Amino acid sequence: MANARRKRVVPKPLKPPSVKGVWLDAFVDYASGECHLAENTVAAYRRDLKRFLEWCAGRPLAELTIQDLGDYATWLHGHGFQPATLARHLVSLKVFFRYLQLEGVLARNLAELLGSQKLWQRVPQVLSPEQVDVLLESPTPDDPLWRRDRALLELLYATGCRASELSNLKMQDVHLDEGYCLCRGKGDKQRIVPLGARAKDCFREWLDQERELLAARAAEKPPWALLSYRGRRLRRERIWELLKRYVRRIGVSSDVSPHTLRHSFATHLLAGGADLRQVQEMLGHASIATTQIYTHVDASRLKAIHKKFHPRA
Repeated sequence: MANARRKRVVPKPLKPPSVKGVWLDAFVDYASGECHLAENTVAAYRRDLKRFLEWCAGRPLAELTIQDLGDYATWLHGHGFQPATLARHLVSLKVFFRYLQLEGVLARNLAELLGSQKLWQRVPQVLSPEQVDVLLESPTPDDPLWRRDRALLELLYATGCRASELSNLKMQDVHLDEGYCLCRGKGDKQRIVPLGARAKDCFREWLDQERELLAARAAEKPPWALLSYRGRRLRRERIWELLKRYVRRIGVSSDVSPHTLRHSFATHLLAGGADLRQVQEMLGHASIATTQIYTHVDASRLKAIHKKFHPRA
């Protein structure tokens, strides 16, 4: 039929040519140096935009249409990217195009016309206090550097730090006598988080028994609180690997990550009666709306509040 609606065909990306990435490198420098974005955020932008430039297959950015950008979003969706990852890709694209418009490379920012990926609010996975106790005790003297690993696990749970924050924690940030540590979160924002007695004891034991031995292996005196076998900074990836090892040992779900201990930290604080604003401050959330998800995790706390305050409870 002549008047039949033609089915839209999404073009497949051609084999990616060599991309010089001049503007990509310039954008990364801009995001890091002028916008002061976190290192992990800049790295994510670089990965996302490199994938986009490869998909463009050499087509000039100024010649792309809104349909082309929509086709790219469709291509991402077709390759199984999760909603959160797809949403981040679209944000990367919008920020990059805005930068190119400011630099005069593009006359218009067509990426702003892309819709935002709607995300379902997922309830985070948490461990029970009993599971946390077993996990924190799982490093034993049979393990190499078991004191470091126990201090690592205790700090993750005691502070609610992200793995990257713990990796970058320096000795000058840890104040054992005063009972707190100074964490640097996204955008290099600083926050003070109290340290419990068990975390302080494990960290002191790590300092007294193991840290100096590892520090001596480095060419220069390392400033970081947690060290690798060679006396270097304990990388974020290595923190994940160590946690996964002990999670497998105690037979807990393999989905447990450093962020699971962060979720558990917040949930257990709220279950114990902590104020939501206080938990927000300790987690370093810019908006309390991000922290509010933990009020949906602990049903026992909600039941207790209902029983205490509702007249017909």
